[in-house]
Amino acid sequence: MPVPESTLPGPAPPAATPVVELRGVSVNYGRQSALRDVSAVFPGGAVGLLGPNGAGKSTLLHMLAGFLKPSAGEVAVLGQTAWRNPDLYRRLGLVPEREAVYGSLTGYEFVLLNARLQGLPDAAEAARRAIREVDLEEAAQRSTEGYSKGMKQRIKVAAALVHDPAVLLLDEPFNGADPRQRLHLMGLFRRLAEEGRTIVFSSHILEEVERLAERVLVIVGGRLAASGDFREIRRLMTDRPHTFTLRTTDDRRLAAALVAHESVLGVELSDGRLTVRTSQLGAFARAVPVVARSCGVSLRELRPTDESLEDVFSYLVTR
Repeated sequence: MPVPESTLPGPAPPAATPVVELRGVSVNYGRQSALRDVSAVFPGGAVGLLGPNGAGKSTLLHMLAGFLKPSAGEVAVLGQTAWRNPDLYRRLGLVPEREAVYGSLTGYEFVLLNARLQGLPDAAEAARRAIREVDLEEAAQRSTEGYSKGMKQRIKVAAALVHDPAVLLLDEPFNGADPRQRLHLMGLFRRLAEEGRTIVFSSHILEEVERLAERVLVIVGGRLAASGDFREIRRLMTDRPHTFTLRTTDDRRLAAALVAHESVLGVELSDGRLTVRTSQLGAFARAVPVVARSCGVSLRELRPTDESLEDVFSYLVTR
């Protein structure tokens, strides 16, 4: 089905029309696949792209921004194809992960340059307004060469916001930000989403996505592992099988007692360690001290053995 074309300026389409639509999209670099057969619809608001480093999140954002042509499939942003579409670029803002500021310019000059490139009628006022939004007024006249990483992130956000885009694409926007800056940016992005803009941002940190995103896409190895409401994705992550290693005063006795509990999938005794698998994290955490006490066993250590983010994502892919 062809992607509908439109050159009309103005705000994002109504909620019934997807702001972003991906249909069987793949991106290949020679024999290497960065994205594989990804289909998704973004209705608007704040959308989080969650996945480990190298998952394909940046590739997806660059494709939405029009920098990459999909090797297969179709991409529509605001009802238009993104590839080689200058009219659409005026309605998009992109904050790349890599440093994209010019050290010879002040923060104000950098944002002003972007305002002029967008052809804004009052570029100077637009630049000042965007800098206020990211709380960098005091440093606006300083060279960006002396900015911290967090400040460089914020000035990139200001440059992306200067023309008031309908869709804002953010690649790891909180990198280098201190806690206060992080909260300020999250509040800014949340407000922009509430005002009707679409915010698509990538992160490998679950808590960042939880605080900001209404909808989440989990990407692992170029594949879409899960998508939907964040609460549902969080439930899938939490209710997966977990493995714990225990050290106790009597591993064998505790193993015999735990295996009968409904939260335990299995136990294993090997190399002087007790390993327990569970798919009910909360129930298991509550049961362990109670069961140990009932059979006269003291707990010396209880630690997860499979809690890396990559393990969580891999489970979502293979489930």
